[in-house]
Amino acid sequence: MQINPAQLNAHLNKGLKSLYTLQGDEPLLVQEALDLIRATARSQGFTERDAYTVSGVHFNWGEVLASVSSLSLFADKKIMELRIPTGKPGKEGSTALQQLAEQARGNDATLTLVILPRLDKAARASAWFLALDKGMTVEVSTVERSALPQWIALRLSLQGQRVQAGEAGQHTLQFFADRVEGNLLAAHQEIQKLALLYPAGELSGEQIEKAVLNVARYDVFKLSDAVLSGQAARVQRMLDGLQAEGEAAVLVHYTLSEDIRALKRVKDAMRQGKPLPMALREQHIWGNKEHCFERLLQKLSDKTVAHWLQAAHQVDGLVKGLKHPDWPTDPWQALQQLAMMVCQASVDNKITSQ
Repeated sequence: MQINPAQLNAHLNKGLKSLYTLQGDEPLLVQEALDLIRATARSQGFTERDAYTVSGVHFNWGEVLASVSSLSLFADKKIMELRIPTGKPGKEGSTALQQLAEQARGNDATLTLVILPRLDKAARASAWFLALDKGMTVEVSTVERSALPQWIALRLSLQGQRVQAGEAGQHTLQFFADRVEGNLLAAHQEIQKLALLYPAGELSGEQIEKAVLNVARYDVFKLSDAVLSGQAARVQRMLDGLQAEGEAAVLVHYTLSEDIRALKRVKDAMRQGKPLPMALREQHIWGNKEHCFERLLQKLSDKTVAHWLQAAHQVDGLVKGLKHPDWPTDPWQALQQLAMMVCQASVDNKITSQ
């Protein structure tokens, strides 16, 4: 059974189960959920703890299974924690996890906690995960950029603080989100810092701008969503941030050019008579990117897509050390020009359809 972190406290108040699986890529939120389960368990007499981390092919799964089934030496109840950082237990681990899930269910003397990264569709359909999912699975979702201002406002409210009402407050939250995007743990720390610097109550935009550091961390694959969504200012920040963090220009180019190639392939498939949803599925386009593609493809001409493909080909040479008379010599300036070319198209109503 799956629940989200917001439901966890109410669930624990109704009774602690014997098996929990936590999965997600936000370390802060996973840790907070884990701490809440541990605190509930300690209040119910689970005072001993065994912890294991799966590392390498020679990991001793037998020791984990023994920990779940054996009685505690020093307490009536204990917690057994198992971390699988890769989310890939392997063949032996798959069998062991199915046994572990069977042993854990209904075992009132041992609380079993399995901590995983965010899993892909194939892993979630695996026999070992389905076995674990018969217990309680806490699904920790990533806080996307669009939801970050609201998340910040909620965290401020928990420590008795708030931003100004109306447009001024929304501007402040957007500024805060820009400073901490992609770095939720640092965002949490910046919020806590505000509680130390200022009393409870309303915070001005000036107070937050003075206090909050620029700790944003950018994911090259999130750049794609920003470009396709037409978020020009965010695209510029992300490119500057990726360059400052030492990201490879070749990887950034690959991300941008792969989107352009995918647009071309979908457009070609539609010309051959395939429905748009089918063409998108064949190119593995889904989620937010799917909506961006749908909007772009309604107004993109073949000529525009061909121009983008040619531009991507030229920038490919630039990021590998070549020069082109129509492009800046600096690879990052060329990447910015390519990104803005696509970004502008997503909000430009003058592109003709074909």
